[in-house]
Amino acid sequence: MAMQPGEIEALIKAALPDAQVTIEDLAGDGDHYAATVVSESFRGKSRVQQHQLIYAALRGRMGAELHALALQTSAPA
Repeated sequence: MAMQPGEIEALIKAALPDAQVTIEDLAGDGDHYAATVVSESFRGKSRVQQHQLIYAALRGRMGAELHALALQTSAPA
């Protein structure tokens, strides 16, 4: 079952309330998305640690309902 962009955004914002989230459907199939996430929570963390925060926010849906998610993460400038 595919996920909707709003559902992905809501899960990320639930875990990182200050996050600015942009979701793009890459293939139009509800399975392949790109997400840009900017959050103060990322400051001082490595790219891997930032991505781990996002995967944790998705609560196990990665690889199941959500097949692919290209991530761009950063702390605010």
